[in-house]
Amino acid sequence: MAAPAQPKKIVAPTVSQINAEFVTQLACKYWAPHIKKKSPFDIKVIEEIYEKEIVKSRFAIRKIMLLEFSQYLENYLWMNYSPEVSSKAYLMSICCMVNEKFRENVPAWESFKKKPDHFPFFFKCILKAALAETDGEFSLHEQTVLLLFLDHCFNSLEVDLIRSQVQQLISLPMWMGLQPARLELELKKTPKLRKFWNLIKKNDEKMDPEARKQAYQERRFLSQLIQKFISVLKSIPLSEPVTMDKVHYCERFIELMIDLEALLPTRRWFNTILDDSHLLVHCYLSSLVRREEDGHLFSQLLDMLKFYTGFEINDQTGNALTENEMTTIHYDRITSLQRAAFAHFPELYDFALSNVAEVDARDSLVKFFGPLSSNTLHQVASYLCLLPTLPENEDTTFDKEFLLELLVSRHERRISQIQQLNQMPLYPTEKIIWDENIVPTEYYSGEGCLALPKLNLQFLTLHDYLLRNFNLFRLESTYEIRQDIEDSVSRMKPWQSEYGGVVFGGWARMAQPIVAFTVVEVAKPNIGENWPTRVRADVTINLNVRDHIKDEWEGLRKHDVCFLITVRPTKPYGTKFDRRRPFIEQVGLVYVRGCEIQGMLDDKGRVIEDGPEPRPNLRGESRTFRVFLDPNQYQQDMTNTIQNGAEDVYDTFNVIMRRKPKENNFKAVLETIRNLMNTDCVVPDWLHDIILGYGDPSSAHYSKMPNQIATLDFNDTFLSIDHLKASFPGHSVKVTVNDPALQIPPFRITFPVRSGKGKKRKDAAGEEDDTEEAKTLIVEPHVIPNRGPYPYNQPKRNTIQFTHTQIEAIRAGMQPGLTMVVGPPGTGKTDVAVQIISNIYHNFPEQRTLIVTHSNQALNQLFEKIMALDIDERHLLRLGHGEEELETEKDFSRYGRVNYVLARRIELLEEVKRLQKSLGVPGDASYTCETAGYFFLYQVMSRWEEYISRVKATGSTSPDAAEVATLFPFHEYFANAPQPIFKGRSYEEDMEIAEGCFRHIKKIFTQLEEFRASELLRSGLDRSKYLLVKEAKIIAMTCTHAALKRHDLVKLGFKYDNILMEEAAQILEIETFIPLLLQNPQDGFSRLKRWIMIGDHHQLPPVIKNMAFQKYSNMEQSLFTRFVRIGVPTVDLDAQGRARASLCNLYNWRYKNLGNLPHVQLLPEFSTANAGLLYDFQLINVEDFQGVGESEPNPYFYQNLGEAEYVVALFMYMCLLGYPADKISILTTYNGQKHLIRDIINRRCGNNPLIGRPNKVTTVDRFQGQQNDYILLSLVRTRAVGHLRDVRRLVVAMSRARLGLYIFARVSLFQNCFELTPAFSQLTARPLHLHIIPTEPFPTSRKNGERPPHEVQVIKNMPQMANFVYNMYMHLIQTTHHYHQTFLQLPPAMVEEGEEIQSQETEMETEDEATSAQANLVPSPTDAIMTQETPGSQPEADCEMEEISALCDVATAAKPVAAAAEAASPQEAASVPAETK
Repeated sequence: MAAPAQPKKIVAPTVSQINAEFVTQLACKYWAPHIKKKSPFDIKVIEEIYEKEIVKSRFAIRKIMLLEFSQYLENYLWMNYSPEVSSKAYLMSICCMVNEKFRENVPAWESFKKKPDHFPFFFKCILKAALAETDGEFSLHEQTVLLLFLDHCFNSLEVDLIRSQVQQLISLPMWMGLQPARLELELKKTPKLRKFWNLIKKNDEKMDPEARKQAYQERRFLSQLIQKFISVLKSIPLSEPVTMDKVHYCERFIELMIDLEALLPTRRWFNTILDDSHLLVHCYLSSLVRREEDGHLFSQLLDMLKFYTGFEINDQTGNALTENEMTTIHYDRITSLQRAAFAHFPELYDFALSNVAEVDARDSLVKFFGPLSSNTLHQVASYLCLLPTLPENEDTTFDKEFLLELLVSRHERRISQIQQLNQMPLYPTEKIIWDENIVPTEYYSGEGCLALPKLNLQFLTLHDYLLRNFNLFRLESTYEIRQDIEDSVSRMKPWQSEYGGVVFGGWARMAQPIVAFTVVEVAKPNIGENWPTRVRADVTINLNVRDHIKDEWEGLRKHDVCFLITVRPTKPYGTKFDRRRPFIEQVGLVYVRGCEIQGMLDDKGRVIEDGPEPRPNLRGESRTFRVFLDPNQYQQDMTNTIQNGAEDVYDTFNVIMRRKPKENNFKAVLETIRNLMNTDCVVPDWLHDIILGYGDPSSAHYSKMPNQIATLDFNDTFLSIDHLKASFPGHSVKVTVNDPALQIPPFRITFPVRSGKGKKRKDAAGEEDDTEEAKTLIVEPHVIPNRGPYPYNQPKRNTIQFTHTQIEAIRAGMQPGLTMVVGPPGTGKTDVAVQIISNIYHNFPEQRTLIVTHSNQALNQLFEKIMALDIDERHLLRLGHGEEELETEKDFSRYGRVNYVLARRIELLEEVKRLQKSLGVPGDASYTCETAGYFFLYQVMSRWEEYISRVKATGSTSPDAAEVATLFPFHEYFANAPQPIFKGRSYEEDMEIAEGCFRHIKKIFTQLEEFRASELLRSGLDRSKYLLVKEAKIIAMTCTHAALKRHDLVKLGFKYDNILMEEAAQILEIETFIPLLLQNPQDGFSRLKRWIMIGDHHQLPPVIKNMAFQKYSNMEQSLFTRFVRIGVPTVDLDAQGRARASLCNLYNWRYKNLGNLPHVQLLPEFSTANAGLLYDFQLINVEDFQGVGESEPNPYFYQNLGEAEYVVALFMYMCLLGYPADKISILTTYNGQKHLIRDIINRRCGNNPLIGRPNKVTTVDRFQGQQNDYILLSLVRTRAVGHLRDVRRLVVAMSRARLGLYIFARVSLFQNCFELTPAFSQLTARPLHLHIIPTEPFPTSRKNGERPPHEVQVIKNMPQMANFVYNMYMHLIQTTHHYHQTFLQLPPAMVEEGEEIQSQETEMETEDEATSAQANLVPSPTDAIMTQETPGSQPEADCEMEEISALCDVATAAKPVAAAAEAASPQEAASVPAETK
């Protein structure tokens, strides 16, 4: 297997290169946004740029990147475009810029939307250019650019401007391009279409000739484009050299065809045109398919196109076709061919009279039709309306090969898609793992097309939806597997031994050489299948490794996935491995197969089962594992061995590799998706079309649902009646009671419910009444019945004053339907989620709610807030492995809940015992839940009923308040409650207390009745299953857990009515969809009533490691984001309470009307300034340090030493002023910088109690969903903006800070970026040098925005800051000398291990001596600067470069004896570099 060539990475230009570029000079003259005086528009500039910069460089990405980044499209091209100035260079320049925006994943159509007037003319020019002759004005390379532009247009149908132009190309009139006989056949199939067709013809006759000509051109555009492509394809020879321009054109064209076929709006009429053009037949017979190197990607794309052309869907109705319907279509085709053969072609009688199953295989069809002449084949095809009729006495112009392939490929039997899927191995093999077209490397640039499915807005059917996600999930996992294999195998250093075998010169923690491998079982296939039901093998390895690694291998559990690898190295012993060269060649990798662990074998060869019993101790180092192989893969390999004489793969394995458990769940998720495709996916009717992206996007909103609920109990949502009135602006509130004293929560609200099917016309007065009525809410305060006399009986209450948008979100969440809540940073998403859960729990006690989140952390935050509300603990259950992180002593896992139930049962039975004793009833009523039930029925209820009959008012006598207390039968039982129980003020009050006491008693027995099952079920597993299926009302899990355990949950009969998803914009599309289907349908319908999704699509999407899947396939698009793009109504929370208003302004431009909650202006912490710093946020410019800006030791592992040192210096400065270290977090946009900053902190201040460590040093992506008071942010890049250009990452970065944000970056780079302008224009409005107030300690009383009374110092660069902090630190040590002296006199036992304190130092007692010792122990910058300056003084401006570098390396490494008691010589300290190793 040939190893693929390593692709080259696109190197982004540096700022200096950008400034030196011809383009940049032109930009500064004509269109750069920061230039005030611009030259007037000149068309020659566009011509010159296109010829000199774009065409001359052969459309080099680097040049196009520069142009696009300089805002060429927004500020020059489109702004000045008009038909008068339109030219080839102008059109091509615009297309290049739009394509580059799509490649960079940034919004592309914004400037067109702002100025849409000339877009129709521009689009018509593009269509004309795409059909131009290739040897004419437009080259083939240029037309490939145009194809890509058109593809982007077809994939942007959600943009009105684009849709209005594209629709004319793909609507029914395009059937003008069909041959007449085929058109007649299609219209005959669907009579309704003939009506439309006649209407189209009538309208055409009314058009003026010019307009009609234009319309005809547009309708025939795709037909003509296909013919143009076929001519290019036929010009490619079989073996002679070919220009890659032709190959790339063909690849891009097939990509366009796939995208048109994969969307229902484009496919509906186009599929017939494509079929009529016989494009697939031309392609499969072309020379390009047979060219192994050049045609590899083309062939893969062709297979995808073939798949979609025959997709199981009715093109006109959009309904999915069942297997039976597909079979019927196939039989109809064959029988119509047989009828034609019988009637007109006597030579085909044998064919006509055979049964279908005998003739529908490819070989049979070739046997029957092969001997026929070309003319006869043409006549057969024309009879079926596939080709035009052949005139008499004329020979056909088509090749016989083409005619035969046309008839055979159309009528051969196809394997169904679900069968194909079931026969597909789930583990990737070496053929897929290292195929660059399917699994590209980390260096994918976005230039070429790939043989990958795309996730766009719409899908054909649920099967298509699941299949695309299945393939992408499989390939994303494959990419990670490839990285693991390359890492492990290269560490093992396989070399060729002298005798031709394999010798391993290294070792790997995650891989071991195989000593023996044998297949021990191949089970018989199931009926109707040709692959074995099960294949098992034994793998023996020798664990001569360290104990902890041995434990890891022995700890492999059932269902863990491993990989079996065959390597046959060709390199001699001792050859060095070069990571830059292709991996396969170097290690001689031949085969990779996946397997699943069943268990380890004991001495007697039996599998050691997982369980509570201790594992047997095995002697020696040899261990054997029993593994399951993939039956589909095994069948394919064996067939290949038998039929083609290939070697037996299973005799060759010599390495086994395991993976980390957290990253190794891909097989379970793939099996879940495959199982979903094999079952009838029952999605609720109200969701089906929205998930596929069709129909009315607002159809699932509660206001359009037929089962809308009129009256809802909002429980403790509102704090007062005024809060309620403020929560429904624009509505009038009618309270059922007039007494203000009784208008207290909780409230029941009756909403005016409008049925979706109202009469359209009303008289004016009636309409007015309707709107008035529609705005009136009827509010009914109600009293929660008394729950008992104990303090813990009082319900927990919500204390949050929700805003009116939060209330709208809560209201929508309580109603049936789909609720989408967009929650910007700090707007209380979790509080809203918890209140919705609580309200559903109280309004619909019989319903069960499933909570799904992306991370365990979010789930735990939710759970901690749920516990603070009035929800019974026994109804909560947490599935998965994150429950151990809950900050509570209570265990909400399955077994934790079982233990809770058992313990609670004992507690309640004790209460029954006490009650029995208080009533003086003999016997043992508290023995079991069952006996307690009888006790309640015969002893408790009878007493209560007798009591009620005596104290209730009868017709003649008025009730007596005293009797309520005296006759109460349970006084003795409630003796331990706060006394007196009865107040004696009124009959009603005391009666309510008595009923409350009885409710308390009744609840005990209700719970015991629920716990009866735990007495009958004996094992913990059965009890936990019962809890999950019957008892729990609120069940929480992560989306990954749902995907892994779907099969088990469905098998148990798990049921739920509502789903709430938090962090929905961070969950992969497929992992959002699976939780909808964790239950079996009831009578063919889903019982799901509500789906609440809470997220923020303006923050970061799901993490996709491979750039190709992220960019090309759009795999990072979450379902939440797709719904927003489609236009599903959302509730946008609009008041944040996290950050200062000034910090909020840095990101609130991204949201609709995001404002601040009142406390952001009122609370002192928000109005007080940040001590020691002039501004609450600042962008600090960091120039190159020692001539270096960013560096990149590994791909995408960016570092910037200057910024890292500056950030740490500011952190130390803040801590020295008194800021708590845990209130400061350091964030960066790259992993490389994160490691570098951590490294510097460890060296400078990590172990120093005077400074300490920041709360977190991590990446922006990892910190999403978290916050801190002060954020120091390093943007790292100095050459290109990089992935911060994704505005979502910018929003996350800007919104993590509550009180202070300090950003370190190369300002000249970031201020030019169009997407970041709204934030960076605010940042650059302030000085770009750090302004500090060293004499202002933390905390300060200065108000934010006030001029400080102290002196402000401006820090010009990083070395100055490093020197300043060093001096400040020294000054601080001198002033805290008393502490220093005391510490030095401590006995030696109190000094930590490893601290080197010399004896003469401990004897020093005088102040002068101690100070001089201190000066020796702290590494000094240089002698020149070492003069003890006060913190306020400035260092020498003209330091030599060596001094600055020494400063940076050591000045901030102050680890004083007084604080850390850790001494190091200046030489040692200076020798420690600050880079990561």
